[in-house]
Amino acid sequence: MSNAQAKTSGVSRNPVLAPLPTRSVLVVDDSRMQRKLLKASLARWGYEVTEADSGQSALEICAEFEPDMVISDWMMPGMDGLQFCKAFRALERENYGYFILLTSKSEKDEVAKGLDNGADDFLTKPVNSAELRARLTAGDRILEMQRELTEKNRLIKSTLDELQSLYDSIDSDLVEAKKLQQSLIRERHRDFGSAQVSLALHSSGHVGGDLVGFYRISKTRIGLYAIDVSGHGISSALMTARLAGYLSSTVPEHNVAIEEGPDGCLRPLPPAKVISYLNYLVLEEMETEHYFTLLLADVDLETGRVRMAQAGQPHPLLQRADGTIQQEGPGGLPVGLIHGAEYEEFEARLNPGDRLLIFSDGIVECPSPEGRLLEEKGLEGMMRNLHETTGTAALEALIWKLSEYAGEQDFPDDVSAILLEYQGFSDTQNLPEHQKPSNI
Repeated sequence: MSNAQAKTSGVSRNPVLAPLPTRSVLVVDDSRMQRKLLKASLARWGYEVTEADSGQSALEICAEFEPDMVISDWMMPGMDGLQFCKAFRALERENYGYFILLTSKSEKDEVAKGLDNGADDFLTKPVNSAELRARLTAGDRILEMQRELTEKNRLIKSTLDELQSLYDSIDSDLVEAKKLQQSLIRERHRDFGSAQVSLALHSSGHVGGDLVGFYRISKTRIGLYAIDVSGHGISSALMTARLAGYLSSTVPEHNVAIEEGPDGCLRPLPPAKVISYLNYLVLEEMETEHYFTLLLADVDLETGRVRMAQAGQPHPLLQRADGTIQQEGPGGLPVGLIHGAEYEEFEARLNPGDRLLIFSDGIVECPSPEGRLLEEKGLEGMMRNLHETTGTAALEALIWKLSEYAGEQDFPDDVSAILLEYQGFSDTQNLPEHQKPSNI
């Protein structure tokens, strides 16, 4: 049989092509003969075909089910193909529908008009079978890509939902972790009689690597420590918790900075020796990539003498009673970097009315909105302004001023500080409570 004999009213057969995947096609044409010819070809190629004789009846059919493809004549009485196409695009559908317009119009302006109203492709009458098949194949590719995209989007949404659930769970755990980390600071303020100690800890995230604290050694001696573990997050927080155990304020026998003397009384070990021992522990006994900076202080409440050792922590700030400020220290390597690192000790002598601020680099390295760091000079200016403010109120005001300097943005690093305010020692502090003079 020749190709000419196989053609019927412009619709030709092409049986050598592979069958296409089953899809539903809605054929819309006011000509019964044209619908019959198109349906015969489409059914032979494996499509499920539904017919409509007008745009309005086609819309009613589309309300019942969603055809994958639509082949619609342009020129029809009542609602023409262009109007139907526009109405078809306005329907709410779960999947995309491929729309082909049949027309005798070949002018570019008319084609552009059809595209503007939502048509995907055009075929001119009389319809050539091979061209129709090619246009349907192109539509199949687009619909398959759309199906794959929809499936991928579904998988992405499902994955995002799972991730959100995991994030919510982790976020809840981190909130609790932050509470636990904050609980490592059992007291934010303690009055030791001749001196008062105040603490501040502000994590840049849920949990952080900063920790500050104090521990009592005897009636006249206390220890102070400020730690800043490298990094942020859970692993850094776990490291600070472990270090807090080594400098315990509740179990002196577990505190590596305290030893029992020959008389059975507790006494402080030299701060430099303690830091060297912690350096050994981190490098020899802890499997961690973290290191930390540390300032450890031994405070004699009777004399005001403060003996300190510094391991990468910023220089402490000494503010005299008259408001003048000094900042000095030997610096030193962070703990956990180099085997056998040596640390130097230095001293400060506090007189009544003097105070000592020990702080993390999150304060002096706090940036302004323009990226300018606060640095030591900026901190000194803040402390001068807060000269008359004492205790926890002074630290809270310092954090507020720091937030103001940062332009209300979140701090990029953890912020922590210890404020030691010295009033001077009185012999009555060693007397039993019932022998101390009344304040009234």
